[in-house]
Amino acid sequence: MTVLEVIQRSSEFLTRKGVESPRLQVELLLAQVLQLPRMKLYLNFERALTERELDELRDLVKRRGDREPLQHILGSTSYCGLEMAVSRDALIPRPETELLAERAIEFLSTLNTQPSTILDFGTGSGCLAVTIAVKCARATVHALDISESALKLSRQNADRHRVSDKIQFHLGDGFAALPAKAKFDLIVSNPPYIPSAEIDVLQAEVRDHDPRVALDGGADGLDFYRRLATEAACWLQPHGRLMVELGDGQGTAARGLFTTADWTVEAVEKDYGGCDRILIARRWQQ
Repeated sequence: MTVLEVIQRSSEFLTRKGVESPRLQVELLLAQVLQLPRMKLYLNFERALTERELDELRDLVKRRGDREPLQHILGSTSYCGLEMAVSRDALIPRPETELLAERAIEFLSTLNTQPSTILDFGTGSGCLAVTIAVKCARATVHALDISESALKLSRQNADRHRVSDKIQFHLGDGFAALPAKAKFDLIVSNPPYIPSAEIDVLQAEVRDHDPRVALDGGADGLDFYRRLATEAACWLQPHGRLMVELGDGQGTAARGLFTTADWTVEAVEKDYGGCDRILIARRWQQ
């Protein structure tokens, strides 16, 4: 069977399984099997696959048809141009979270006359912590998570990008796990924000493969914003900022929580799809 034939047949299979962008998914899986850049597949349409290659691809395509996330099958995903290892131990980094990293890096660039200290609250895969450590030369990052297995994955990503010496990892439930006198120039967080009752109706790729602890934001999805609004201010430097990712439709409610807790909300920024996505706040006393 040739490259073109296997792409066509496998795409039809994934279409029947309800997988989005089936041809793209097949091409990415086949590129991994053949150890080729995806675009080079188009120069090899007539190449015949060996039985070993066909068997390997069939297994991967079946897993994708069973709605295992493509990123888990490939073992990694791209985030802000950096390849990050992924697993069932942490939320798969989403493209919309790249906006949070961009805003964090922009703010830290205004502090480039001095070393800066950042807290990634709920680091998960470490995508935010590692990206900031890579792109901000004078930054020290503290990566906090309640999951030991997630922290193991984040350490793996720090090692991959050679920034382990710039990141301190903390295991625990919230700010109590941090050094008592720590102060941060920036706190970033992509917290769990899915309302509990909505988790069971999410796409199978999310519902069955992302850890529930990384999804469940309580009855209304706002539990972690309440926690950050009431607990984070005393951990910030006077000039510091807090930046959090928001779930769809949560902009107004999150703004209200922080304003009520005596924060000054500087912005609620929309993502490229027009949804409120990033809340940026500072301490009211500033």
